[in-house]
Amino acid sequence: MDFDYNWLLLALPLFFILGWVGSRFDLRQLKRESSESPKAYYKGLSLLLNEQQDKAIDAFIEAVQHDPDTSELHFALGNLFRRRGEFERAVRVHQHLLGRADLPQAERERAQHALAQDFVKAGLFDRAEQAYRALEGTVYHSEARLARLNLYERSRDWRAAVEVAQQLEATGTGSFATRIAHYWCELAQAADAQGHPEDAERALQQALKADPGSARPWVLRGQRLLRQGDAAGAFAAWGELRHRNPAAFALVASDYAQAAQACNRQAEAQAVLAGLHAESPRLDFLAAWAQLEADPAEVGRVFREQLHALPTLSAASRVLDHAAADPANADMPAERRQALADVREAVGRAAKPLQRYRCAACGFEAQRHFWQCPGCVSWDSYPPLRVEEQ
Repeated sequence: MDFDYNWLLLALPLFFILGWVGSRFDLRQLKRESSESPKAYYKGLSLLLNEQQDKAIDAFIEAVQHDPDTSELHFALGNLFRRRGEFERAVRVHQHLLGRADLPQAERERAQHALAQDFVKAGLFDRAEQAYRALEGTVYHSEARLARLNLYERSRDWRAAVEVAQQLEATGTGSFATRIAHYWCELAQAADAQGHPEDAERALQQALKADPGSARPWVLRGQRLLRQGDAAGAFAAWGELRHRNPAAFALVASDYAQAAQACNRQAEAQAVLAGLHAESPRLDFLAAWAQLEADPAEVGRVFREQLHALPTLSAASRVLDHAAADPANADMPAERRQALADVREAVGRAAKPLQRYRCAACGFEAQRHFWQCPGCVSWDSYPPLRVEEQ
Protein backbone atom coordinates (compact mmCIF):
# COMPACT_ATOMS: atom_id res chain seq x y z
CA MET A 1 0.00 0.00 0.00
CA ASP A 2 1.45 3.42 -0.91
CA PHE A 3 2.14 5.89 1.94
CA ASP A 4 0.35 9.20 1.59
CA TYR A 5 2.85 11.96 2.36
CA ASN A 6 0.02 14.46 2.70
CA TRP A 7 -0.73 13.03 6.16
CA LEU A 8 2.86 13.65 7.20
CA LEU A 9 2.63 17.24 6.11
CA LEU A 10 -0.53 17.63 8.16
CA ALA A 11 0.98 15.91 11.27
CA LEU A 12 4.14 17.97 11.46
CA PRO A 13 2.40 21.20 12.57
CA LEU A 14 0.39 19.20 15.08
CA PHE A 15 3.53 17.68 16.65
CA PHE A 16 5.12 21.13 16.77
CA ILE A 17 2.10 22.61 18.58
CA LEU A 18 2.00 19.74 21.10
CA GLY A 19 5.74 20.09 21.79
CA TRP A 20 5.44 23.82 22.30
CA VAL A 21 2.51 23.39 24.70
CA GLY A 22 4.40 20.72 26.62
CA SER A 23 7.53 22.84 26.95
CA ARG A 24 5.52 25.82 28.13
CA PHE A 25 3.89 23.66 30.79
CA ASP A 26 7.26 22.36 32.01
CA LEU A 27 8.73 25.85 32.10
CA ARG A 28 5.78 27.15 34.08
CA GLN A 29 6.02 24.26 36.51
CA LEU A 30 9.77 24.77 36.93
CA LYS A 31 9.35 28.48 37.34
CA ARG A 32 6.60 28.01 39.90
CA GLU A 33 8.69 25.54 41.92
CA SER A 34 11.79 27.72 41.79
CA SER A 35 9.83 30.75 42.87
CA GLU A 36 8.21 28.90 45.75
CA SER A 37 11.62 27.95 47.23
CA PRO A 38 13.01 31.48 47.64
CA LYS A 39 9.64 32.69 48.89
CA ALA A 40 9.69 30.09 51.66
CA TYR A 41 13.34 30.90 52.35
CA TYR A 42 12.73 34.63 52.68
CA LYS A 43 9.64 33.98 54.73
CA GLY A 44 11.78 31.89 57.11
CA LEU A 45 14.34 34.66 57.37
CA SER A 46 11.65 37.21 58.14
CA LEU A 47 10.16 35.01 60.85
CA LEU A 48 13.60 34.36 62.28
CA LEU A 49 14.34 38.08 62.52
CA ASN A 50 11.03 38.52 64.32
CA GLU A 51 12.11 35.80 66.79
CA GLN A 52 9.36 33.42 65.70
CA GLN A 53 11.56 30.36 65.57
CA ASP A 54 8.77 27.75 65.37
CA LYS A 55 7.26 29.31 62.25
CA ALA A 56 10.72 29.96 60.81
CA ILE A 57 11.57 26.26 61.08
CA ASP A 58 8.33 25.33 59.28
CA ALA A 59 9.19 27.78 56.50
CA PHE A 60 12.72 26.41 56.11
CA ILE A 61 11.42 22.83 56.04
CA GLU A 62 9.06 23.87 53.25
CA ALA A 63 11.95 25.49 51.37
CA VAL A 64 14.06 22.34 51.71
CA GLN A 65 11.21 20.22 50.39
CA HIS A 66 10.97 22.41 47.28
CA ASP A 67 14.74 22.45 46.77
CA PRO A 68 16.37 19.51 48.57
CA ASP A 69 19.73 20.05 46.86
CA THR A 70 20.31 23.52 48.33
CA SER A 71 22.88 23.09 51.10
CA GLU A 72 22.44 26.61 52.49
CA LEU A 73 18.87 25.80 53.46
CA HIS A 74 20.05 22.69 55.27
CA PHE A 75 22.66 24.68 57.18
CA ALA A 76 20.10 27.30 58.16
CA LEU A 77 17.68 24.62 59.31
CA GLY A 78 20.33 22.70 61.25
CA ASN A 79 21.51 25.84 63.03
CA LEU A 80 17.94 26.67 64.01
CA PHE A 81 17.42 23.21 65.45
CA ARG A 82 20.63 23.55 67.46
CA ARG A 83 19.66 26.94 68.83
CA ARG A 84 16.32 25.56 69.95
CA GLY A 85 17.93 22.61 71.69
CA GLU A 86 16.61 20.05 69.19
CA PHE A 87 20.03 18.47 68.82
CA GLU A 88 18.88 15.15 67.35
CA ARG A 89 17.15 16.93 64.46
CA ALA A 90 20.21 19.15 63.92
CA VAL A 91 22.42 16.04 63.79
CA ARG A 92 20.12 14.40 61.22
CA VAL A 93 20.20 17.48 58.98
CA HIS A 94 23.99 17.70 58.99
CA GLN A 95 24.46 13.94 58.62
CA HIS A 96 22.14 14.09 55.60
CA LEU A 97 24.39 16.73 54.08
CA LEU A 98 27.47 14.61 54.70
CA GLY A 99 25.75 11.67 53.05
CA ARG A 100 25.36 13.51 49.74
CA ALA A 101 27.92 12.32 47.20
CA ASP A 102 27.64 15.52 45.15
CA LEU A 103 28.46 17.88 48.03
CA PRO A 104 31.58 20.01 47.33
CA GLN A 105 34.55 19.48 49.65
CA ALA A 106 34.24 22.92 51.24
CA GLU A 107 30.58 22.32 52.05
CA ARG A 108 31.40 18.85 53.37
CA GLU A 109 33.94 20.31 55.80
CA ARG A 110 31.43 22.93 56.87
CA ALA A 111 28.83 20.23 57.52
CA GLN A 112 31.37 18.22 59.53
CA HIS A 113 32.12 21.27 61.66
CA ALA A 114 28.42 21.92 62.23
CA LEU A 115 27.90 18.27 63.19
CA ALA A 116 30.68 18.51 65.78
CA GLN A 117 28.99 21.57 67.27
CA ASP A 118 25.72 19.62 67.46
CA PHE A 119 27.41 16.86 69.45
CA VAL A 120 28.98 19.37 71.86
CA LYS A 121 25.64 21.04 72.54
CA ALA A 122 24.04 17.62 73.04
CA GLY A 123 26.74 16.72 75.60
CA LEU A 124 28.06 13.84 73.47
CA PHE A 125 31.70 14.73 74.01
CA ASP A 126 33.17 11.48 72.69
CA ARG A 127 31.33 11.83 69.39
CA ALA A 128 32.17 15.53 69.28
CA GLU A 129 35.85 14.69 69.69
CA GLN A 130 35.68 12.24 66.78
CA ALA A 131 33.89 14.80 64.63
CA TYR A 132 36.50 17.45 65.40
CA ARG A 133 39.33 15.00 64.72
CA ALA A 134 37.88 14.49 61.23
CA LEU A 135 38.57 18.20 60.57
CA GLU A 136 42.36 17.80 60.82
CA GLY A 137 43.97 19.11 57.65
CA THR A 138 40.99 21.28 56.74
CA VAL A 139 40.45 25.02 57.03
CA TYR A 140 38.76 24.32 60.37
CA HIS A 141 41.72 22.51 61.95
CA SER A 142 42.73 25.33 64.33
CA GLU A 143 39.15 25.94 65.43
CA ALA A 144 38.63 22.19 65.83
CA ARG A 145 41.74 21.86 68.01
CA LEU A 146 40.60 24.73 70.22
CA ALA A 147 37.23 23.04 70.58
CA ARG A 148 38.91 19.74 71.47
CA LEU A 149 41.04 21.57 74.04
CA ASN A 150 37.88 22.86 75.71
CA LEU A 151 36.38 19.38 75.63
CA TYR A 152 39.45 17.92 77.33
CA GLU A 153 39.34 20.61 80.00
CA ARG A 154 35.67 19.91 80.69
CA SER A 155 36.29 16.18 80.92
CA ARG A 156 39.54 16.78 82.90
CA ASP A 157 41.61 14.79 80.42
CA TRP A 158 44.72 16.81 81.18
CA ARG A 159 47.23 14.72 79.20
CA ALA A 160 45.18 15.07 76.04
CA ALA A 161 44.84 18.79 76.78
CA VAL A 162 48.64 19.11 77.05
CA GLU A 163 49.09 17.40 73.67
CA VAL A 164 46.56 19.58 71.85
CA ALA A 165 47.80 22.80 73.49
CA GLN A 166 51.34 21.99 72.39
CA GLN A 167 50.10 21.41 68.83
CA LEU A 168 48.30 24.76 68.85
CA GLU A 169 51.37 26.59 70.12
CA ALA A 170 53.61 24.84 67.56
CA THR A 171 51.35 26.00 64.71
CA GLY A 172 51.40 29.61 65.89
CA THR A 173 47.76 29.73 66.99
CA GLY A 174 48.73 31.52 70.18
CA SER A 175 50.63 31.22 73.43
CA PHE A 176 49.47 28.29 75.55
CA ALA A 177 52.44 28.05 77.93
CA THR A 178 50.50 29.12 81.02
CA ARG A 179 47.62 26.75 80.28
CA ILE A 180 50.03 23.88 79.70
CA ALA A 181 51.61 24.64 83.08
CA HIS A 182 48.15 24.49 84.67
CA TYR A 183 47.45 21.12 83.02
CA TRP A 184 50.66 19.68 84.44
CA CYS A 185 49.76 21.09 87.87
CA GLU A 186 46.39 19.34 87.67
CA LEU A 187 48.21 16.10 86.85
CA ALA A 188 50.58 16.67 89.78
CA GLN A 189 47.70 17.15 92.21
CA ALA A 190 45.96 14.03 90.86
CA ALA A 191 49.16 12.01 91.26
CA ASP A 192 49.57 13.20 94.86
CA ALA A 193 45.95 12.29 95.62
CA GLN A 194 46.57 8.79 94.24
CA GLY A 195 49.74 8.35 96.29
CA HIS A 196 52.26 8.71 93.46
CA PRO A 197 54.68 11.43 94.66
CA GLU A 198 57.29 10.67 91.98
CA ASP A 199 54.76 11.24 89.21
CA ALA A 200 53.63 14.42 90.94
CA GLU A 201 57.19 15.74 91.06
CA ARG A 202 57.76 14.95 87.38
CA ALA A 203 54.53 16.73 86.47
CA LEU A 204 55.57 19.82 88.45
CA GLN A 205 58.93 19.83 86.68
CA GLN A 206 57.08 19.78 83.34
CA ALA A 207 54.90 22.67 84.54
CA LEU A 208 57.96 24.75 85.42
CA LYS A 209 59.55 23.86 82.10
CA ALA A 210 56.44 24.97 80.21
CA ASP A 211 56.18 28.34 82.02
CA PRO A 212 58.81 29.17 84.67
CA GLY A 213 57.04 32.45 85.46
CA SER A 214 53.71 30.82 86.26
CA ALA A 215 52.78 31.13 89.93
CA ARG A 216 50.92 27.88 90.44
CA PRO A 217 53.83 25.41 90.05
CA TRP A 218 55.88 27.29 92.67
CA VAL A 219 52.89 27.45 95.03
CA LEU A 220 52.30 23.70 94.70
CA ARG A 221 55.99 22.84 95.00
CA GLY A 222 56.28 24.73 98.28
CA GLN A 223 53.11 23.14 99.66
CA ARG A 224 54.31 19.65 98.72
CA LEU A 225 57.71 20.20 100.34
CA LEU A 226 56.14 21.57 103.51
CA ARG A 227 53.86 18.54 103.78
CA GLN A 228 56.89 16.30 103.35
CA GLY A 229 58.66 18.05 106.22
CA ASP A 230 61.14 19.95 104.05
CA ALA A 231 60.47 23.44 105.44
CA ALA A 232 63.73 24.85 104.04
CA GLY A 233 62.83 23.61 100.56
CA ALA A 234 59.35 25.14 100.82
CA PHE A 235 60.86 28.41 102.06
CA ALA A 236 63.20 28.46 99.05
CA ALA A 237 60.39 27.59 96.58
CA TRP A 238 58.20 30.43 97.83
CA GLY A 239 61.20 32.74 97.77
CA GLU A 240 61.50 31.95 94.07
CA LEU A 241 57.78 32.67 93.67
CA ARG A 242 58.30 36.08 95.31
CA HIS A 243 60.93 36.97 92.70
CA ARG A 244 59.04 35.61 89.69
CA ASN A 245 55.46 36.57 90.57
CA PRO A 246 55.29 38.95 93.58
CA ALA A 247 51.53 39.54 93.24
CA ALA A 248 50.77 35.84 93.76
CA PHE A 249 53.00 35.63 96.85
CA ALA A 250 50.10 36.82 99.02
CA LEU A 251 48.44 33.45 98.41
CA VAL A 252 51.18 31.67 100.40
CA ALA A 253 52.21 34.42 102.84
CA SER A 254 50.85 32.54 105.87
CA ASP A 255 52.46 29.26 104.75
CA TYR A 256 55.70 31.13 104.14
CA ALA A 257 55.67 32.31 107.76
CA GLN A 258 54.99 28.76 108.93
CA ALA A 259 57.94 27.42 106.88
CA ALA A 260 60.16 30.18 108.28
CA GLN A 261 59.31 29.15 111.83
CA ALA A 262 60.02 25.50 111.04
CA CYS A 263 63.47 26.21 109.60
CA ASN A 264 64.32 28.99 112.09
CA ARG A 265 64.41 31.85 109.59
CA GLN A 266 61.84 34.12 111.24
CA ALA A 267 63.89 37.32 111.06
CA GLU A 268 64.52 36.93 107.34
CA ALA A 269 60.85 36.18 106.65
CA GLN A 270 59.69 39.14 108.76
CA ALA A 271 61.94 41.48 106.80
CA VAL A 272 60.60 40.11 103.52
CA LEU A 273 56.95 40.43 104.60
CA ALA A 274 57.46 43.94 105.98
CA GLY A 275 59.11 44.99 102.72
CA LEU A 276 56.29 43.56 100.64
CA HIS A 277 53.69 45.28 102.82
CA ALA A 278 55.51 48.59 102.49
CA GLU A 279 55.52 48.28 98.69
CA SER A 280 51.93 47.04 98.42
CA PRO A 281 49.91 47.19 101.66
CA ARG A 282 48.07 43.89 102.00
CA LEU A 283 46.45 42.42 105.06
CA ASP A 284 47.74 38.96 104.07
CA PHE A 285 51.33 40.20 104.34
CA LEU A 286 50.63 41.86 107.66
CA ALA A 287 48.87 38.80 109.10
CA ALA A 288 51.81 36.60 108.09
CA TRP A 289 54.23 39.07 109.66
CA ALA A 290 52.16 38.95 112.88
CA GLN A 291 52.59 35.15 112.99
CA LEU A 292 56.32 35.73 113.46
CA GLU A 293 56.19 38.67 115.88
CA ALA A 294 56.68 37.70 119.52
CA ASP A 295 55.56 41.03 121.05
CA PRO A 296 51.72 41.26 121.21
CA ALA A 297 51.88 45.00 121.87
CA GLU A 298 53.84 45.51 118.65
CA VAL A 299 51.32 43.44 116.72
CA GLY A 300 48.46 45.54 118.09
CA ARG A 301 50.24 48.77 117.23
CA VAL A 302 50.92 47.67 113.64
CA PHE A 303 47.32 46.59 113.08
CA ARG A 304 46.04 49.90 114.46
CA GLU A 305 48.34 51.73 112.06
CA GLN A 306 47.01 49.59 109.22
CA LEU A 307 43.42 50.45 110.19
CA HIS A 308 44.27 54.14 110.28
CA ALA A 309 46.03 54.05 106.88
CA LEU A 310 43.52 51.73 105.17
CA PRO A 311 40.23 51.71 107.10
CA THR A 312 38.73 48.35 106.07
CA LEU A 313 36.44 46.01 107.96
CA SER A 314 39.03 43.25 107.87
CA ALA A 315 41.61 45.52 109.50
CA ALA A 316 39.03 46.58 112.09
CA SER A 317 38.27 42.93 112.80
CA ARG A 318 41.98 42.25 113.39
CA VAL A 319 42.24 45.18 115.81
CA LEU A 320 39.21 43.95 117.75
CA ASP A 321 40.59 40.39 117.86
CA HIS A 322 43.84 41.70 119.32
CA ALA A 323 41.97 43.84 121.84
CA ALA A 324 39.93 40.82 123.00
CA ALA A 325 43.11 38.77 123.46
CA ASP A 326 45.11 41.56 125.14
CA PRO A 327 45.88 40.63 128.79
CA ALA A 328 45.63 44.30 129.70
CA ASN A 329 41.86 44.09 129.09
CA ALA A 330 41.38 41.11 131.40
CA ASP A 331 40.09 43.33 134.20
CA MET A 332 37.53 45.01 131.95
CA PRO A 333 33.97 45.00 133.40
CA ALA A 334 31.77 42.17 132.18
CA GLU A 335 29.40 44.54 130.36
CA ARG A 336 32.24 46.12 128.39
CA ARG A 337 33.71 42.70 127.56
CA GLN A 338 30.34 41.58 126.24
CA ALA A 339 29.96 44.77 124.21
CA LEU A 340 33.43 44.26 122.73
CA ALA A 341 32.54 40.66 121.85
CA ASP A 342 29.28 41.76 120.18
CA VAL A 343 31.03 44.45 118.13
CA ARG A 344 33.76 42.00 117.19
CA GLU A 345 31.22 39.45 115.97
CA ALA A 346 29.26 42.06 113.98
CA VAL A 347 32.37 43.43 112.29
CA GLY A 348 33.58 39.90 111.54
CA ARG A 349 30.30 39.02 109.85
CA ALA A 350 30.30 42.23 107.83
CA ALA A 351 33.92 41.68 106.76
CA LYS A 352 33.46 38.07 105.62
CA PRO A 353 31.80 38.81 102.22
CA LEU A 354 34.56 41.32 101.47
CA GLN A 355 37.27 38.74 102.10
CA ARG A 356 36.29 36.74 99.04
CA TYR A 357 38.09 36.52 95.72
CA ARG A 358 36.28 37.70 92.58
CA CYS A 359 36.72 36.48 89.00
CA ALA A 360 37.71 39.36 86.74
CA ALA A 361 35.99 37.69 83.77
CA CYS A 362 32.53 36.84 85.11
CA GLY A 363 32.39 38.26 88.65
CA PHE A 364 31.98 34.87 90.37
CA GLU A 365 33.00 35.20 94.03
CA ALA A 366 34.47 32.51 96.29
CA GLN A 367 36.01 32.28 99.74
CA ARG A 368 39.16 30.71 98.35
CA HIS A 369 41.33 31.50 95.35
CA PHE A 370 40.78 29.43 92.19
CA TRP A 371 43.25 28.98 89.35
CA GLN A 372 40.33 28.23 87.02
CA CYS A 373 37.03 30.00 87.62
CA PRO A 374 34.20 27.56 88.44
CA GLY A 375 31.75 29.93 86.78
CA CYS A 376 33.27 30.79 83.39
CA VAL A 377 36.17 28.25 83.45
CA SER A 378 38.70 30.98 82.60
CA TRP A 379 42.29 30.40 83.70
CA ASP A 380 44.05 32.89 85.99
CA SER A 381 41.00 35.16 86.08
CA TYR A 382 41.09 35.45 89.89
CA PRO A 383 43.45 38.25 90.96
CA PRO A 384 45.32 37.36 94.18
CA LEU A 385 43.46 40.24 95.82
CA ARG A 386 40.41 40.04 97.99
CA VAL A 387 37.32 42.06 97.07
CA GLU A 388 38.00 44.53 99.89
CA GLU A 389 41.46 45.30 98.50
CA GLN A 390 40.52 45.74 94.85
